[in-house]
Amino acid sequence: MDRERLTELLRGRAQPSYRAQQIWEWVARGASGYEEMTNLPGELRSLLARELPLSTLELIEESKADDGTVKALFRTHDGHPVEAVLMRFRDGRRSICLSSQSGCPLVCTFCATGSMRFYRNLTADEILDQALHFRRLAPLSHAVFMGMGEPMLNLDAVLAACQRLPDLGITARRTTVSTVGWLPGIPRFTAEPSRLRLALSLHAPNDELRDELVPSNERYPLRDVLAACRADVATRKQKVFIEYVMLAGVNDTDEQARELGTLLDRKAFKINLIPYNPTGSYAGSAPERIDAFQTILRRAGLATTVRLTRGRTIDAACGQLAALVARPDEATRQATPRG
Repeated sequence: MDRERLTELLRGRAQPSYRAQQIWEWVARGASGYEEMTNLPGELRSLLARELPLSTLELIEESKADDGTVKALFRTHDGHPVEAVLMRFRDGRRSICLSSQSGCPLVCTFCATGSMRFYRNLTADEILDQALHFRRLAPLSHAVFMGMGEPMLNLDAVLAACQRLPDLGITARRTTVSTVGWLPGIPRFTAEPSRLRLALSLHAPNDELRDELVPSNERYPLRDVLAACRADVATRKQKVFIEYVMLAGVNDTDEQARELGTLLDRKAFKINLIPYNPTGSYAGSAPERIDAFQTILRRAGLATTVRLTRGRTIDAACGQLAALVARPDEATRQATPRG
């Protein structure tokens, strides 16, 4: 919802100041239209329905996978694509993967989003409207900023959106902001008083390989990025998540696992190994190779898990978001108009 436009409309109709909060509470609880907001005057509901779409984003396509994952492709008011994902887990978690930009300027070689054109940063309202779309489908519990874009390049809008996510049922401690290591943003993130979680998209145990996979590493090398992450741990008193996508013959050898175990300290980091989701650039590591890699890291004393892949068949898994239309033989589509 365009909250600035909402304020202008209410002020222009001499509505009491509490109306904006009433409307936001309805939206945050999953209201799908103004007609549901029964504590608003009927005339005001009609005015809002005419003048203010419930979302700043237009839903273009919704794809659903057999595992319960839902991917939404949106379009901004100026025509730019945005994708977001709802993941359902057997333990009851409903986690959303949010985008902070349309496209991404950092062109990591294994990520489909990096092959897109970069359009622009998203506003806080456009980020929130991704979450609100899925809130209308189900209660939510977790959020990760691991969709399109580098959150640290749009940190003001990301943090502003995070301040509102608890109204949707997603607490700060259940919200994770991921970065490839855009160093100027990490200290600013750490200085925030909230309990947001930090994740580092690492993918290599040394600068030489990381320069190839994550080009921004040439500007902000591992030593400096990891120092900023350790400062976050010291301030927030919670571990930083390490994301490590497993690429066959590239970053998955026993030697590289031992190098990673030496690079990271167990008190500061928790590693999440990510099976590679096909984007055409690399081959993914075999399950037995991932298991062997995990075993070495655990022997080094590092808490290590393997991410459960969700939504791969609809190009909704980690690294696959590229504003592409899902293949009809792999997903059921449903298009819904704005608001």
